[in-house]
Amino acid sequence: MRQRLAHIALLVKDYDEAIAFYTQKLNFVLLEDSYQPEQDKRWVIVAPPSSQECSILLARASNAEQEKFIGNQAGGRVFLFLATDDFWRDYRHMQAKDIRFIREPKVADYGTVAVFEDLYGNLWDLVEFSKGHPLS
Repeated sequence: MRQRLAHIALLVKDYDEAIAFYTQKLNFVLLEDSYQPEQDKRWVIVAPPSSQECSILLARASNAEQEKFIGNQAGGRVFLFLATDDFWRDYRHMQAKDIRFIREPKVADYGTVAVFEDLYGNLWDLVEFSKGHPLS
C-alpha cells in the first residue's frame, strides 16, 4: 500500500488575497481554483513550482470559530516547512517581496534555516537541508 499527504488545509480570510500572496510573493503555482456550488466555497490549491507530492488547500474560514485560528493554526509554533535547493537565493527573493522574517538565518547540523510569517502570521521555516540529510 502506498500512501502520501496530498493537501494541507490552511485557513485564510480571503481566497484572492491568499492566492496573491502565495503566487506573487512565494512564487507558488495556482494548481486549481474551482467553485463548489453545493457548499458555496472554492477549492483553491497552491504549491511550490517543483512540488510533486503535497500542496496547500487555501480554505476560507466559514464561521467565527474557524476565523479565530487564522494565522495561528499551530499555536504559535512553526507550522509549515518550505524546503529549497538554494537558501540564499530564496531568502533574498523573499526579503525583496517584503516577507517578514522573525528569526534570522542560522546554520544548523541539518541545514540553513530562517523563520518567516505568511500574510496571516502563520510561521514557516525556509530551509535548505545539508547534503546527506535524509530530506536533501
